[in-house]
Amino acid sequence: MTHIAKIMLLGSGELGREFTISAKRLGAYVVACDSYAHAPAMQMADEADIFSMLDPDLLRAAIARHRPDYIVPEVEAIRTEILAEVEAQGITVVPSARATQLTMNRDAIRDVAARDLGLVTSRYDYAESLAEARAAAATVGFPCVVKPVMSSSGKGQSLVHSANELERAWTYAVENMRGDRRRIIVEQFIDFDYEITLLTVRTRDGVRFCPPIGHRQERGDYRESWQPAAMSAAALAAAQDMARLIVDDLGGYGLFGVEFFVAGDRVIFSELSPRPHDTGMVTLISQTLSEFDLHARAILGLPIPDVALVGPAASAVILADRDAARFSYRGLAEALATAAEAVDVRLFGKPVTRPYRRMGVALARASDVGEARAAARTAADAIVIVYE
Repeated sequence: MTHIAKIMLLGSGELGREFTISAKRLGAYVVACDSYAHAPAMQMADEADIFSMLDPDLLRAAIARHRPDYIVPEVEAIRTEILAEVEAQGITVVPSARATQLTMNRDAIRDVAARDLGLVTSRYDYAESLAEARAAAATVGFPCVVKPVMSSSGKGQSLVHSANELERAWTYAVENMRGDRRRIIVEQFIDFDYEITLLTVRTRDGVRFCPPIGHRQERGDYRESWQPAAMSAAALAAAQDMARLIVDDLGGYGLFGVEFFVAGDRVIFSELSPRPHDTGMVTLISQTLSEFDLHARAILGLPIPDVALVGPAASAVILADRDAARFSYRGLAEALATAAEAVDVRLFGKPVTRPYRRMGVALARASDVGEARAAARTAADAIVIVYE
């Protein structure tokens, strides 16, 4: 055997790409799987497999074919009952089959957080029709947020101010949901000061935390993130307590992206992903070990030192604005020449563009968060997608 473990990666986007690099540096053999060819992680992996992970027979057959030691989901759109089936047969599912089942849909993880663990959340209700959406909004109150129980990168999310906007929000949510569950969550709009991602690492030696990450969204999707996010000691302690409680309940080992709304010292649980988080791309330049390094080490049972912040840092995304299969990039030298303590650019290698699709990210480290954010945005703006 020339590798320490065989990892089957389910989902091969940009987060999977960086995880693959981290895992291979530690000697793992990675099989990158997705529904389309030449996905970002496939370009770095030892093998690639193309199939629909929502097809139970295809997923089961792929697992039997590759016989991995670890199955590492990177996306939610997976037939998670198959993961529970193979976990019972002795294959390690990261962080656990139960965690993947609960977090595949926002309704399951929200119910665990609010009802089972007693975490502070917004008011919420579910709907499977427009009529039920109207009833849920009446219960939750306006303004409210409407989004699919399964989606990615904020797709299908709307802020609704009145009953007149519900039909549009319902349609938008249904058109942008993933999987085959026609269900939405209607939740109270929280008048928060800011929101954070608390990267939480569950290891065999206990739970560890990265410094909190602040982020800004547009269209429900992350546009920039920065670390550390300024917050009171009381708010940070509350977030860490809630994060520890929920990851211990989910079990297994790996990195979790736990999202919170913060209003003063009050912290409200929002969502959880049992894998590296898009806002955590900033850790590629901000920390001694990135979120991808931490995920790989935790999965493989390797020692993890205390997470150290190198310095204030930020990330800013590079977006496409149209559909194209032939394109190139211009401005890389200008981006890397941006004035800051350190600047880097990661182009994801996605084979096609779409409007608002993330094609890369600019990273910057500086003397303070404000300077880092400005430098990251300047570097991202310097990268131009040239359509052929």
